[in-house]
Amino acid sequence: MSDLPLRVWAVIPAAGRGERFGAGRPKQYAELRGRALIEWSLAPFLARADIAGVVIALVADDPDWPRFRPADSRLIEAPGGAERAASVGNALDALAERGAGDSDWVLVHDAARPCLDPTDLDKLLERGRNSPDGALLAAPVDDTLKRAVGGCVVDTVERRDLWRAMTPQLFRFGPLRQALQAAAASGIAITDEASAIEEQGGRPLLVQGRTDNIKVTRMADLALADAVLAAREH
Repeated sequence: MSDLPLRVWAVIPAAGRGERFGAGRPKQYAELRGRALIEWSLAPFLARADIAGVVIALVADDPDWPRFRPADSRLIEAPGGAERAASVGNALDALAERGAGDSDWVLVHDAARPCLDPTDLDKLLERGRNSPDGALLAAPVDDTLKRAVGGCVVDTVERRDLWRAMTPQLFRFGPLRQALQAAAASGIAITDEASAIEEQGGRPLLVQGRTDNIKVTRMADLALADAVLAAREH
């Protein structure tokens, strides 16, 4: 193992088309309180001096990114993939080229999750770095859940042990990269980084975060994000 101090990196997969958003452009560039949504998503990481670098995985020749790219020398660009896992994998490859060590830490955050509170990021880093399998922000499920067949309820699902996964998610660089490569080789669909670690037998720690750390998926979510950020300003 290297004698160099362990570093923390951030990865933002931002190659999605945002088809459910319905705005005719990728949702990460939608305007939110005078800034692009992706600028809000990046801000908590760029505000920290202990983040060694932030990799953005982008579609080829992204026409919007140059307009909104923050002036920070720690930003690194990587090619996006057809799926989220491929974008994250490409971002990790870019970090490997810059000397990221297997024991370094990587935070993966959604480009369309603009309401991350810095205190949640603090908590995730503090608790997650003591977990052998990494950690993720999550919130307990409050709603009653129904299982349906053909549009009709067939069962009520016990929610006591169910959590809603959010981002950032924090893992060691080496194990995360290996887990994503193994999932790709096996044809396993990966919806978040924790699921890749789980496929390798890991048990990531759940760190309870704020429920207003919402992901903007549809146009209506943009208004909710605006309200969350407005409330914090006041």
